[in-house]
Amino acid sequence: MDPNSRGPEEYGQDGDGHAPRQRPPRESLTSDFGQHAPALARTVQLVSGDFLLTVNPVDGSEIEPCPPAERPARPAKLDETGRAEVERAARPAVPPGPAQPTLPLLAREDEREKLVRLLARGRSVRLTGPAGSGRTRLLDVVAGDCADLAPDGVVRLNGHRRSADDLLYDLFYAVHDAPLYRPDRDELVEHVREIGAVVVLDDLEFGGAALDELLDATPECAFLFGTTPDVPDPSADSGVEEVTLDGLDRAAGLELLEHAVGRGLTEDERNWAGDLWFESEGLPLRFVQAGALLRQRDRLRAGAGAVDEFGVFEDVRPDAPPYDAVDAVEVPLPSLGEAAAPAPLLASRLSASARATLRFAVALGGEVPHQAHLPALVGDTHADAALGELAACGLVSPAGSRYRLAAGVPAQLEAAGYADEAEAQARAAARHYAWWAGHPSVTPERVCAEADAVLTALAVLSPLTTATTEDEPNTVVQLARAAAPAFAAGLHWSAWEKALRAGAEAARLAGDVPEQAYFHHELGVLALCAGQLDRSRAELEASIGLRGALADKRGTVAGRRALALVADRSGTPLALAPTAGEEVPEAHVEESAPPPRGVPTAFPDLQPPTDTPLVVHRTAPASAPRGRTGGGLKSLARRNLVAAGAGALLVAVLGTVVTLGATSDNDAGSPSDNVGVNPSASQGVDDGSLGADPAAEEGGDTGEATSRPTDPGPDGTPGTSDDPTPTATGSDEPSDGPSGTKEPDGPTKTPKPTETTEPPTTKPPTSKPPTSQPPTSQPPTSQPPTSSEPPASSEPPPPSTSDTAGGPTSSSPVATSSTASAPQSSDAGTSGGSETVI
Repeated sequence: MDPNSRGPEEYGQDGDGHAPRQRPPRESLTSDFGQHAPALARTVQLVSGDFLLTVNPVDGSEIEPCPPAERPARPAKLDETGRAEVERAARPAVPPGPAQPTLPLLAREDEREKLVRLLARGRSVRLTGPAGSGRTRLLDVVAGDCADLAPDGVVRLNGHRRSADDLLYDLFYAVHDAPLYRPDRDELVEHVREIGAVVVLDDLEFGGAALDELLDATPECAFLFGTTPDVPDPSADSGVEEVTLDGLDRAAGLELLEHAVGRGLTEDERNWAGDLWFESEGLPLRFVQAGALLRQRDRLRAGAGAVDEFGVFEDVRPDAPPYDAVDAVEVPLPSLGEAAAPAPLLASRLSASARATLRFAVALGGEVPHQAHLPALVGDTHADAALGELAACGLVSPAGSRYRLAAGVPAQLEAAGYADEAEAQARAAARHYAWWAGHPSVTPERVCAEADAVLTALAVLSPLTTATTEDEPNTVVQLARAAAPAFAAGLHWSAWEKALRAGAEAARLAGDVPEQAYFHHELGVLALCAGQLDRSRAELEASIGLRGALADKRGTVAGRRALALVADRSGTPLALAPTAGEEVPEAHVEESAPPPRGVPTAFPDLQPPTDTPLVVHRTAPASAPRGRTGGGLKSLARRNLVAAGAGALLVAVLGTVVTLGATSDNDAGSPSDNVGVNPSASQGVDDGSLGADPAAEEGGDTGEATSRPTDPGPDGTPGTSDDPTPTATGSDEPSDGPSGTKEPDGPTKTPKPTETTEPPTTKPPTSKPPTSQPPTSQPPTSQPPTSSEPPASSEPPPPSTSDTAGGPTSSSPVATSSTASAPQSSDAGTSGGSETVI
């Protein structure tokens, strides 16, 4: 059933019984026998500053720069009809039941005239009075007197749990027609500076610098603040006038009591009211509640034929004896103690639905649920009339467009035991609000109207959150997940932030990682809209890390898009700001690895070959920040960083090749010639060598090898090779030129005619002596070769002693052959393969 209407909503009926069911198509007849598809998620698209925000309750909100075509026009001010509608929405709803008599405003003429006079002169005034002094009633009367003073009329606001920024946005929406648009801070100030209105602001909760900020942003407005004495005072140079509201005198108190009872007072009742006036210091709220006590006493004395005030509540007091039993019994006046704290006695004489409503209000910190929610919460179809009972007794008072428990009532009810089951009541209210706020038919504006009750339920239940199972979902997480998107779509962003933080904490305590990732994503988007880039980056990185662990691709993509927008706004590329879960590698790099921090400066210029091999080891200083470079690199775009890294890699490879070619020779005893390129095909499975060819043992000071293993041929004997693809890297003999090209004056190597194309894996294993050092592709630094330059000779090389045809083949792909790719006979003194004899 639709929570907004009582009629059935499926099959297209409106509740009037006249709309027949539409016949479905032939192909969809079978779907009626199964479960109906769930309602689509409510997505809302709005503009925040220069961002286009799509509120997505499923995967998280999406944010992008607003296209010019999507930007709304400059907001226009509301006309008289629109202002009247806004003013009507700012007032609390009229409680159901018979209309209650309006009590007069007594002994407040001097304060009323002074407030109107100051506001007419454009001055801002602060009306200070204790709770229950009739401050709200006086503000309503003064607002009616000032209706024609300002061009934009009178704007009514409520400051309960509202900051200065919240009130500025409330003022903007009360005067301008700007649906689904939230201006940024600068544009907001520009708009509110043009507002000329009398702003009646009740329940103000801040002063000092925050109040000065509100006044400076609205120079054309005259404010009438209503506050309590415990709120900080305005600053000395704010120019706010101060008006104090005291209690009523004795005569005014007795007159107000007579209006509340609806008859004259007896002598005993006057004496009793005099004691009450002395005890309450003349607060009007106490006389309103005392009048309710006297009316209840009159009903108890009326007899069996009397009908209660509303005519529908026969169970005014189920535990009391029938009226005819007390007809002859005189009901005494309440004691002075009961009159000083009348809430328990008043509640005991109300209906069961009213008492249940009070229990919910106590559990929700004094917030009374809207009358439309009372039937579902209480379990009584007529429970909405309970609000009228509570208002007539003075147990609730208006607060903006809602009702709250009156001053002093929550403490009195808690002492009477109404808070014994507060946790159960708050949990029931949270489950109801979670269902209601997530229903697609409920508008975001209605959810924002219940923001105080929803946030109170979250605040009460969040510390009680524990780890839950799939069969027992967490109530706080469900409520925050349902209400947060509605708060965002309703432009109540302070409530949005509070709901997200409560949901994130509850999800963390419950161990619900997917929901925790959602709340962090939403907090990051909210911070981005508010211009808090550092906080936005932290929240989005946390969300991306959690969603990456969950393999949530759609959520991760949405998070990375928002994070890219943060990087664009902050001017810091993503490459310089590692995301959550990524670790920056250590800054120790070798010459063969690409430098991680741009173009290296440790590489030498390309020089002619020298006698000493060059191996560069670079270690970044410990004081350098990880993942960042100097200030000049911050402005590089991501593509520039990729290009710089590619260039650095090319320089590193060229430097390595040139250095190896310059520092090598043809000496068979060079340690670099002892490295074989064949993989583990030449070794056994269980020989403990980890699949690498062991290096030969070095002996003597001259660097000559004492023993060298030979690569087996196809028949298992050394001297031949079946590796069809000789390579230049990792060879026993370094090349004379880069990239395997032939030097103009150098010797030419020839391929063997007996080479085979069998893969290396077909070679039978052979035993090799263990090695004490793993193979490496770098020239050793501990023992330089005996000669850094190859012997220069202009004579052609003599024929090789091997059994191969030694015809020169300059175009052969084996110009830089290795011992594994072109092995020859061991006449040259090597066992791993023969070299061309010069």
